[in-house]
Amino acid sequence: MPETTQQEAGRGLWSGMAAYGIWGLFPLFWPLLEPGAADDILANRMVWSLVSVVLLLLVQRHWGWIRPLLRQPRRLAMLGGAAAVISVNWGVYIWGVNAGHVVETSLGYFINPLVTIGFGVLMLKERLRPAQWAAVGVGALAVVVLTVGYGRLPWIALTLAFSFATYGLLKKKVGLSGLESLAAESAFMFPFALGYLVYLEITGRGTFGHTVAGSYGWGHSGLLMLSGVITAIPLLFFGAAAVRVPLTVLGLLQYLAPVFQFLIGVAVFHESMPPARWAGFALVWAALALLTWDALRRVRADRVERAAALARTAPADATAPADAIVPAEAAATAR
Repeated sequence: MPETTQQEAGRGLWSGMAAYGIWGLFPLFWPLLEPGAADDILANRMVWSLVSVVLLLLVQRHWGWIRPLLRQPRRLAMLGGAAAVISVNWGVYIWGVNAGHVVETSLGYFINPLVTIGFGVLMLKERLRPAQWAAVGVGALAVVVLTVGYGRLPWIALTLAFSFATYGLLKKKVGLSGLESLAAESAFMFPFALGYLVYLEITGRGTFGHTVAGSYGWGHSGLLMLSGVITAIPLLFFGAAAVRVPLTVLGLLQYLAPVFQFLIGVAVFHESMPPARWAGFALVWAALALLTWDALRRVRADRVERAAALARTAPADATAPADAIVPAEAAATAR
């Protein structure tokens, strides 16, 4: 791999780690916005996300995608659905973190890959390999064990997992980049969020720009505005990573976020982890380990097949260098 390609891959790896690292540290941010309620925080996040992403698009002068999109009602409808689903995801996540359920929110993002695979089978008619079926089965068993451990269905985790999997499915069909997608979704959410903030102001429940018994103020308002910035910045890092590192690497990096969330829940907020919950989490981690092993094995097998195909189609020329297929193999690896 040329040095410049190695440098690009390194930048991509660090960008991916930054993206998932920031997402993993989110549980430390949302409690700073209290005593604002979850609905107040969510509405502010929606409003300031649009402001932030518009500023980024202005800097990049990246507007060419908007006009073609407006001429495609089906894609617009799917973006509206994606906006609604991610609103549910954001709202439940903020409420869960601020209500002391950080560990359960992390569980939602550990389960998400398993739910995504299930959606692939049910909605996209994809066929699973035996290891993937085994991982899904272990994940389902984990939910049963965790239901016993929590004394209830882990609805926060399941809502986050299913809403984010649905969001991912819609984004796959729409085919926009992360920043473009956030801009369109924020535009859909903006009028509803702004209207709800006006309602909160009228009813006296809004916290933006107010001082009530010393609890709120412009420092609090600044943090509410910052929620839009911290929503947009990880997407920029993710976009930089997505074009520089293989999808298998991104797939492994995605576990950084729930790992950080889990550690914050246990080590920082000291949430209870009785044996039944440890057992349920252990099953989830086992399922993810199985998925990861199967994905890496598939990547290696595909690489060998591509190299063999190139060797078969290469001209039988005695003057050809023995390592003629190496650059192609390196390029395949870089993808």
